[in-house]
Amino acid sequence: MSGPPAEILRARVVHVRHHPFRHRLDYRIWALLLDLDRLDDAAAASRLFAHDGAGLVSFHAIDHGPRDGSSLRAWADALLAEAGVARPARIRILAMPRVLGYVFNPITLYLCEDESGEPSAVIYQVKNTFGDQHPYVARLSGGMSHRHAARKTMHVSPFIGMAARYGFTLAVSGQRIGLVIDEHEDGARVLTASLAGQREPMTDRGLLRALAAMPFVTIKAMAAIHVHALRLWLKGARYHARPAPPAPAPTIAR
Repeated sequence: MSGPPAEILRARVVHVRHHPFRHRLDYRIWALLLDLDRLDDAAAASRLFAHDGAGLVSFHAIDHGPRDGSSLRAWADALLAEAGVARPARIRILAMPRVLGYVFNPITLYLCEDESGEPSAVIYQVKNTFGDQHPYVARLSGGMSHRHAARKTMHVSPFIGMAARYGFTLAVSGQRIGLVIDEHEDGARVLTASLAGQREPMTDRGLLRALAAMPFVTIKAMAAIHVHALRLWLKGARYHARPAPPAPAPTIAR
């Protein structure tokens, strides 16, 4: 398989609340883009990165997919088949790793490619801070930019209701990955969340630079969510109680 087994994505995350008042969250993160079939190769090539083991930076299957430690490739293949998508030749997962043993990913991307290396599908695995998670699946058809939409299936922010819909714009190129999610409620755009970053091969030197710049990146992400939730509440945002978590069947984005 061409390309490195692991890459680092240095990215900027921006959330803009549009309605009923304006509020902005803006911070930097770094994440890893990992070939699900070559995780052991990535670990063997690094002294800092571990796969399903202890390490300064590590990736554990139990943090993703069904969260039972089973094969993420098999889980993704089964999910795609359920959505009517053929088994991809390659799946790369974009997620923050564990850093000093801690991780939380609000959204994890599974980028799927066919035999020719063209995008064929994407899985967005969304998590909330209550421990729920839900997958959204979209079929892709070549090119570098893709648009699709889906009904909101899982409670994420306590300040946006369940009647909302998502509009996704995904762009993947040789050096960059960008994702914009617009959330609409009652015909009005209430939130725009975006991630945009630059890719580079994962090396120990690159990991050290990332750790030096943001040593507690995963804690930073969780802290930002709670700090800005408090600020929204203080501004008078309407609180929505958490409903029952959704069924595990994927929501199809079109």
